[in-house]
Amino acid sequence: MQFSFERARTGFLVMVVLAMITGCSTGVSRVQTWEGTVENAGQVALLSTPGALKVREVNGEPMTGFLIDDLNLDYELLPGENRVVFTYKTIWAKAERADNDESKVHVVETTRQTVTIDAKPGETYQFDIKKPGTRQEAEAQAKNFSVALLNSSGQTVATSSPWVVSDSRQAVARAPVPDSKQAAAHTGTSSATTLEQLQSLWGEASEEEKREFLRWAFE
Repeated sequence: MQFSFERARTGFLVMVVLAMITGCSTGVSRVQTWEGTVENAGQVALLSTPGALKVREVNGEPMTGFLIDDLNLDYELLPGENRVVFTYKTIWAKAERADNDESKVHVVETTRQTVTIDAKPGETYQFDIKKPGTRQEAEAQAKNFSVALLNSSGQTVATSSPWVVSDSRQAVARAPVPDSKQAAAHTGTSSATTLEQLQSLWGEASEEEKREFLRWAFE
């Protein structure tokens, strides 16, 4: 039996996409925000985030993107000061009919925000985000976005502000230095590295780019 190159390519891409979906939907609820050996790694705090909020950086380290956008994730933070960069996105169905190549939804996303968390061991933090009821409310919210960070007692411990490039440059200096052996173990095999890169690229892709990729993969 002969298989064409196109059929083989499609089969491979199906397996990759399914692996990405499976990997993102099971066992991925906690994300470590540092690499290498640190003395206080066993005394972490947690930053609990809803699916609409995407953490971009922690202490200058880019966070891995995931195929599924609406995952609720807990980010492990080392005790002490942690600088988190994030965006918040809501999606709204279009009332009017969309053309074939036009997105069928409105996406409202904030510019990058930053918040500095003085993380306490064992504490859990979450954002006090008021979900808008309409797209107009979401757009108004995004223009002057700011959100409070609450601890497990419901007390406000920090408030976000617009991100600037210098924030990440300052944070890089205090990020843990990776241990070469542990960094290699964290990276895993070459196939795992490729999967992580695909997940990251998918997370950064626009809605139009995602549609074009899926159209190419399964045509």
